[in-house]
Amino acid sequence: MIPPAFDYARPTSVDEAVHTLADAGEEAKVLAGGQSLLPLLRLRLAFPELVVDVGRIPELRGVREDGDTLVIGALTTHHDVIRDPLVRRHAGLLAAATATVADPAVRHRGTLGGSLAHADPAGDLPAVALALDAELVAAGPDGRRTIPAREFFLDYLQSALAPDELLVEVRVPKTGGWGFHYEKFHRAAQAWAIVGVAALVRRDDGHIAKARIGLANMGSTPLRATRTEEALSGADGPAAVARAAEAAAEGTRPAQDVSASPEYREHLARVLTRRAVLNAGGMG
Repeated sequence: MIPPAFDYARPTSVDEAVHTLADAGEEAKVLAGGQSLLPLLRLRLAFPELVVDVGRIPELRGVREDGDTLVIGALTTHHDVIRDPLVRRHAGLLAAATATVADPAVRHRGTLGGSLAHADPAGDLPAVALALDAELVAAGPDGRRTIPAREFFLDYLQSALAPDELLVEVRVPKTGGWGFHYEKFHRAAQAWAIVGVAALVRRDDGHIAKARIGLANMGSTPLRATRTEEALSGADGPAAVARAAEAAAEGTRPAQDVSASPEYREHLARVLTRRAVLNAGGMG
């Protein structure tokens, strides 16, 4: 389909982008890699008066270290996230999950910040950001503010970003010493996950000392499987992991759609959580 008509702006700095968004109010949409926005425009599910293309702002790209944290520019493509040596060394879960996003064409154009700002609960990377305890940095007319991932996703396709704010970077704590695994079930290689599970596991003396688990497509936002995280403390083998995974769907509200019923998604959450934790903990 042909998208509705809109005006177009291409700022060359973060400050210019923020001023452009502030002037446009709620009638503007940000274009990064375009892999989320363009389908909405073609299907006429979004009707912006102005599209603000931030793809030419160099300071929004790249990965750097800041002590125990990785700082990843919002415009860093999925392809570059996967290949970056700092991400592979210090945030392996992010690299592994990003490698499962869509297909190579999408990964070369799509961006980490664009995926997170889109706030689709079926997306792979919002659940990963939750499991990693990531922080998202937004720039606005009053300066920059840092938003924990657990506060960033508000509802279906709704984030904590104000209309005049731009996501500029993602801060990811280093996870050295943690095992990780991303497990998802989907009907086709390029399709959204029917359910996805991002698992981080830290072991001590043969048992699980701590676990963090993010769930994709189990509600109107990505979620943490907190009951399972608590039950995994002290787990020392596959049987204990399986028992803890039975609580993975507690507190979730999965949708009913053409892909799956809520009950089937709850079943998948339990099965995939068990697999993800066993692999992350080296017990698979």
